[in-house]
Amino acid sequence: MLSPKIEEALNAQLNAETYSGYLYLAMAAYFENMNLTGFTQWMKCQAREEFFHASKFYKFIIERGGRVRLRAIDAPQVEWESPLAVFEATLVHERQVTSLIHNLVNLAKAETDHASDIFLQWFVTEQVEEEASADQVIQKLKLAGPGAGLFMIDQELAQRTNTPLVTGALMGTAAA
Repeated sequence: MLSPKIEEALNAQLNAETYSGYLYLAMAAYFENMNLTGFTQWMKCQAREEFFHASKFYKFIIERGGRVRLRAIDAPQVEWESPLAVFEATLVHERQVTSLIHNLVNLAKAETDHASDIFLQWFVTEQVEEEASADQVIQKLKLAGPGAGLFMIDQELAQRTNTPLVTGALMGTAAA
């Protein structure tokens, strides 16, 4: 059974993860308008991953006897100065999500909610990967500069796909 504080915090994180999915869809649309299909693919995969994260919170709240309380999702930013600016915003956003996850872990420990603490450890590890992934693209964009290098990175980013677990969960064919 979830405490009221934990339930509220998990619902807030479900909202934050859903917002993240919206943000990455907005970034995908930005790249699509620029005909950067690889960047679009990367952001669409990122959006699916964030919606998968939201589904994990949804399922966990239910499994622990809590009540899912969906909230309004804020409209994300839709314009940026450059592909580099998009990925810099991505890294800033992922660092904010990391902070939210760390706050949840601290709350779970304070409430001696071991199940929530264990559940959240997956997200702690995931956030390390999320930040590193965004930073890797930033470093490549800085090295490439404007011009032909952007198209090489676009081709590389087009190779990203979601894991079968993420894809299956969003299609209703795998346990989320």
